[in-house]
Amino acid sequence: AYTGMDALTHAIEAYVSTLNGPFTDPLALQAIEMVLEYLPASYNGNTHAREEMHYAQCLAGMAFSNALLGIVHSMAHPLGALYDTPHGVANAIILPTVMEYNAPATGEKYREIARAMGVQGVDSMTQEEYRKAAIDAVRKLSEDVGIPADLKAIVKEEDIPFLAQSAYDDACRPGNPRETSVEEIAELYKSLI
Repeated sequence: AYTGMDALTHAIEAYVSTLNGPFTDPLALQAIEMVLEYLPASYNGNTHAREEMHYAQCLAGMAFSNALLGIVHSMAHPLGALYDTPHGVANAIILPTVMEYNAPATGEKYREIARAMGVQGVDSMTQEEYRKAAIDAVRKLSEDVGIPADLKAIVKEEDIPFLAQSAYDDACRPGNPRETSVEEIAELYKSLI
């Protein structure tokens, strides 16, 4: 579950990053489709699905190696350092919240994410509707593989200034599609506890 949701985060962040492009977008979208299709079965022990998840992770890795990532990873990294939180679970918890935050800076990208996540009827949806549908689909997949919904059991409020500054200073932040600040990242952390 953790590594699969990390693969999904790699793909989604690469797809909306500031350096995405015609070489990375198809890789990212294919990885998103494959994670949706194979992660639940992989989580439940299906060996064929696990093989497909290896391919999905590789595709997502090829995408983010060239397009970079964003603040989901920036926020997850200090959680691993400070609390030994597994990287994939941190990404999975943070991803929907950052997707909501980034939505205004993503143009029509969430329509294609929603489509890759199996959402039906995206072409008849408004931008607001398909953005919400993409985020809801990510939340649902996360829930289906047993990921906690928030950081309440992980983050201590007194650590948020350190976490926010660390996330802002992280190498992944410049790839984020929306400009951010230490204060805004702190608010994102607070919204998850």
